Order: sequence, then structure tokens, then C-alpha cells
Amino acid sequence: MPNQPATEIELLRAAYVSFNARDIDAVLSVMTPDVRWPRAFKGGFVRGPKEVRAYWTEQWSEIAGHVEPIAFNSEADGQILVEVHQVVRDLTGALLVDEYVGHRFTLAHGLIQAMEICPLSSSDLDAQCYPHDE
Repeated sequence: MPNQPATEIELLRAAYVSFNARDIDAVLSVMTPDVRWPRAFKGGFVRGPKEVRAYWTEQWSEIAGHVEPIAFNSEADGQILVEVHQVVRDLTGALLVDEYVGHRFTLAHGLIQAMEICPLSSSDLDAQCYPHDE
């Protein structure tokens, strides 16, 4: 498996910190203009910073999510699969989701170009991710 440069891992770590702080501008600044992002709680995907901003603004008006990266796994094709602990609460604080999932990132020119959500299992980290196809 290829080694990912430390700068790519640090970029992803910083993106999670900014996401959890609800600093949309900081996260968008590390994405390509054509970034593809899954609409995890709505289905489908959005493309480009403007659509990502609108999706997150809508999402945060309905739920409070926190994602904590646990491990970064370099993949043979250059992608990075991040194992995350995801906790989602409604706006009153009631727990909706507490799970571990995978976020598979594609980077281009030192920026995030795409993210997919992948189920994690102890037997297969190469499971089909969402959204796999457009």
C-alpha cells in the first residue's frame, strides 16, 4: 500500500476539526471547485462548494453531528479511507446515531475532490461506498 504524505493526512485532520467547529469556510477552502460530497442524511450527493455549503447549512439546522477520525488508511489507488466515530443528535440533544463508518477521500492537487461514505466491517474495508456511482 502506498504511503500518503503527512500533509494529506494533516489536511484531512484539519478538515474534521473545522467541520466539527461548523467552520464551513475553512473546510471549503481545502476542497476542489468540483468537489463531490454525499448527502448522508438526505440521499444523493452535491457538487461544488456552493452546494456543499447549502447542504451543511440545511443539515445543521436539523441535526447536530460530530465526526472524530480514528484511523487513516492509505489505499492502493491513492485514496484515503478514514475510519470515523460518528455521533448524531437531534437539536434537543437526543442521540440519533452512534456508529463507526468509513469516509473514503479522493484528493487532487492537495485538495479534497470527493468523499464517499463506506460501511466498515472487520472483514472488508473495501466495501461498496456511497455514492459509488453518479
